Amino acid sequence: CLTMGELVHLALRVGYLGDAFHGSQIQPDVITVQGELQRVLRSLGWWKDDAHTMILGSRTDAGVNVRRNGGLLTLERSLYEKIGDRKLVRAMADRLPDHLAVLDATEVSPGWNPRLADHRVYRYRLEGMEGWWAEDPERFQRHLDLFVGTHDVRNFARMEEGKNPMRTVLSATPWTVGGRTVGFEIVGHSFLWNQVRRIAMAVHSLELGRLTYDEVHEALHRPEVAVDFGVAPAEWLVLWDVVWEDLPVTPSPERTMTWQAPPTRAEGAERTMRRRWSAAASSEIEALLHHEWSALGRLHWS
Repeated sequence: CLTMGELVHLALRVGYLGDAFHGSQIQPDVITVQGELQRVLRSLGWWKDDAHTMILGSRTDAGVNVRRNGGLLTLERSLYEKIGDRKLVRAMADRLPDHLAVLDATEVSPGWNPRLADHRVYRYRLEGMEGWWAEDPERFQRHLDLFVGTHDVRNFARMEEGKNPMRTVLSATPWTVGGRTVGFEIVGHSFLWNQVRRIAMAVHSLELGRLTYDEVHEALHRPEVAVDFGVAPAEWLVLWDVVWEDLPVTPSPERTMTWQAPPTRAEGAERTMRRRWSAAASSEIEALLHHEWSALGRLHWS
């Protein structure tokens, strides 16, 4: 029986494959990331719904893959002092499916708020969308640069009541794998719901000539004129990292990877070929994330 006493506040960092969950936040009657984490803690006898807290730092929709997210977890201090961070992570990992990785746990102050991260990093694999090409690196960077800086992004987000539409993007750069541009990486303090996926759709349309530079520029600089350029699929989005200044940052090792380029019309690509390539491309992202978790989740020996 778990006796209630002083609580310890922990920053718990996790990664997961998006297609296994109906999003990150707990919901009734469906499998979610938060629900699975709480289920495992409950099964270990370490969690009571009315006594302990779990808050994830970044909400993700169903289908979005996550290299590293994080959140606040409170547990009994007496329990944590007995098991330590290593046993906590190990015990949870032993009971979780492979598509949900607990990476580390770090004690933080009682006032620590996981939603007040220093910045967030997303990557989007644009070549997962049909017709993609990026033959001109300078033009691609010019398209990405449109979104850098502080803008009212209501035309590039699903606005929720009470949310401030002003957002700052710190950088947007090509994502290259094996010397090939596969998409982009975008860094910002915080993003609104669907913001990165709407940016991805606009960039994809710019590259294909379906939108002009001026149309996207106007949508950013005249937000009071509503436009809808569409939302890119969730499956090619990766929440790469959520960074807090007071938590250790583990650099990603350089990886030698070969990702197969999508089939082209010149190669006779049609719907069936494209679907098979998409299945393989999804597996490539999953393999990358498992390698990343292996590096990020190294536990110190004690």
